[in-house]
Amino acid sequence: MDNIYQKNAELILNELNEALLKVDQNEVYSLIEELNKAEKIFFIGVGRVMTMLQCIAKRLKHIGYDTYIVGETTEPPITDKDLLIVGSGSGSTLIPSGIAKKAKSFGARIAHIGAIPDNPLKDITDVFVRIPVKSKQNLPDQVDSNQPMTSLFEQSLLLLGDTITLTILDMKDEPVNESMWSNHANLE
Repeated sequence: MDNIYQKNAELILNELNEALLKVDQNEVYSLIEELNKAEKIFFIGVGRVMTMLQCIAKRLKHIGYDTYIVGETTEPPITDKDLLIVGSGSGSTLIPSGIAKKAKSFGARIAHIGAIPDNPLKDITDVFVRIPVKSKQNLPDQVDSNQPMTSLFEQSLLLLGDTITLTILDMKDEPVNESMWSNHANLE
């Protein structure tokens, strides 16, 4: 039993390292361009994916972006000046797909972060960022995982968000944390 924890920690870290390093940085830069053009940025996903998207939205809020979670009480209307980020490994998850189609009908730009490039959202997606992890399609270049269910996608999504945040700060030549605390919640 002594090494079970360490073995599993190493397995997770190795899978994450491989998955994040296989993300196409040009797709990430395209997403950053969309973030910078948008007046407001909305996020939609379900389950653990939504939890990761909430973390990304919060961190982007810290560096000055106007972010919202679809369905929250204070959510404003989406317009043609805005961006919807959809988190869905398959691109076929019912609620995110429906919300993406509705957002597109209002002229919003759609960014999809997923695992399968050939997915039902591809015709309305303006930017696709692929996290190339194990999916239902068993694609040849995917990173296999020994973790439960879609844990590797969800973990990679969170770390992709943090990597994007650092990349934006580097591109702006802005020190990490310098202005972030002024956008951090203070009723805690």
